[in-house]
Amino acid sequence: MKKIIPSLFMLSLLSLLPLNAEETPAPSVEIGKVSEAFGHLIRKNLDNVGVKFDMAQVMKGLQDSINGKESPMTEMECIQAIAAVQEKIFKEQCVENLKRADSFLADNAKTKGVISLEKGKVQYLVTTQGAGNPVADHDSPLIKYTGKFLDGSVFGSSKEEEKISLDEIIPGLKAGLLGMKEGEKRTVYIHPDLAYGVNGQLPPNSLLTFDVEIVKANMPMDDEVEMQENREIAEAKSDIR
Repeated sequence: MKKIIPSLFMLSLLSLLPLNAEETPAPSVEIGKVSEAFGHLIRKNLDNVGVKFDMAQVMKGLQDSINGKESPMTEMECIQAIAAVQEKIFKEQCVENLKRADSFLADNAKTKGVISLEKGKVQYLVTTQGAGNPVADHDSPLIKYTGKFLDGSVFGSSKEEEKISLDEIIPGLKAGLLGMKEGEKRTVYIHPDLAYGVNGQLPPNSLLTFDVEIVKANMPMDDEVEMQENREIAEAKSDIR
């Protein structure tokens, strides 16, 4: 199971407060605003659990607890029940996302200009031709990228040019980058079998799409050090201004 229930003891956020009140002066606050904001924190944590709760019953549970009524389940029973629901949801996502990935790649393979690799589990489309050196096996190219899910939502991107090692990235992305020339841009589509599958922090069996530009095919250590020094100089000049 990929997703383990976050601690149900969300109210333990209070434990982050200093134990010795004398060490930290209490700020002047409106308890009404604090209470309302704390309710938002609880709601946010409920979202992170990944289970669609019946909020009316959640509110009832809070009110019953305030009134001194017993819970319909023990804390352990509640934790085990939520874990079981999470497991069920996880398995359903695995099956559904895999079907979507297979279907998308089957249709995408028919798109003009799309090249298929790895028995169709990696596909790419060249959006801008390059003219520089090509990326070779075991290289560490300098790239710009944006990673997206099948629905187009972004899960990650480079804020600036970023060096990666082909020996340390997912197999599908490595296959999609090999042979790219400096200045070239590609959209790479990766089946979950050659991405993260059911592991990692992303939704299980997600098909991943990467928009990638090769800035430099291979980045030797000396070049990386020089680039970092230039960045630091530029930042220093910016701070002076």
